[in-house]
Amino acid sequence: MNKLLGLISLLTLIVGSVAIADVAYEPTANDELPPAIIGNAGPLQGSSVAYYSGNDNTLGYLAVPETPGPHGAIILIHQWNGLVDRVKETADSFAAEGYVALAADLYSGRVGSNRDENMALVEESLADPDEIIRNLNAAVNFLDARSDTSGKIGAIGWCYGGGVALSFALGGAEHDATAIFYGRLLDDPEEMKKLHHEVYGTFARNDSGIPVDLVNSFVSALRAAGIESDVHIYDHINHGFWLNVDRDPETNTGPALDAWQRLKAYFARTIG
Repeated sequence: MNKLLGLISLLTLIVGSVAIADVAYEPTANDELPPAIIGNAGPLQGSSVAYYSGNDNTLGYLAVPETPGPHGAIILIHQWNGLVDRVKETADSFAAEGYVALAADLYSGRVGSNRDENMALVEESLADPDEIIRNLNAAVNFLDARSDTSGKIGAIGWCYGGGVALSFALGGAEHDATAIFYGRLLDDPEEMKKLHHEVYGTFARNDSGIPVDLVNSFVSALRAAGIESDVHIYDHINHGFWLNVDRDPETNTGPALDAWQRLKAYFARTIG
């Protein structure tokens, strides 16, 4: 019994000090969407991690490729309802593409279950933008400290998270890529000069919250600041279409597949 307990203690020590690389390298084909966004993901393959010492309630989700590194790394920034399984599943999908993926938690472990709860969490977090930046800076430091990462880090966010990703690019720790899915935008060229990397953006023409004119003004500001971009507005679709293709697969699948192939190419040239 004592030997068994000793072995268990040793295994616990090993597991606690070494990342378990458990996501098989299975990149999607050119005509294939990641299973996470079509509602076809299997069991979660990553693990919870305490990456931010500034808040004991913050617990992210880490998915690591099983292939040897070094890998580019991606920080996922959740939607308005928090770090739910759909975002964790998407982290697994990025790990299957060969990236170390860390899904950040900006709500101190909480998630919303309805519109009122979601909005309360959004408003609380946005009331302290410096805390958001500290949280995401900690995510960068956490990834940089890993022996299996290359030092190239990108951030991606959807809706609330898309706007946060832009704010992080403008005012956070240096990183190498920013992908925005239907998030809050700015149109000031002077602000855009704070960026130091190409920007990816995917938007929906039927999204009343982020009108086409605002997207076009954002792109104009990027160009005026000399920042390269790959920004596309998809017709006939609405807000939230990409992370939740399964809500209307007939309408969403085609645009989502094009956005995914653009995204894969973007990360390949910026952090791959």
